[in-house]
Amino acid sequence: METEMTTETAAMRCWVESGRVCLELADGRLLSFPAAKYPLLANAPQDLLEKVKLRLNGLALRWEELDEDIWVDDAICGRFPRGKIFGHA
Repeated sequence: METEMTTETAAMRCWVESGRVCLELADGRLLSFPAAKYPLLANAPQDLLEKVKLRLNGLALRWEELDEDIWVDDAICGRFPRGKIFGHA
């Protein structure tokens, strides 16, 4: 019998590597997504990208100096902002 997961996915660790935001999830999975998928992160210098912090018990990512917040679930599910993305119209 399969049960539907009703809780959001939490991250245990986050870091930025080669222009990608990397996450280690509570269930042991590792994943990453391009920082360029988010307009405020797309042109940010590496030193500011690296200042990512986990918030809300690992449910959100926060870049204080860039004023950017991302829900971990949105990134995992590929729900990226619409509009102009770095390198694309």
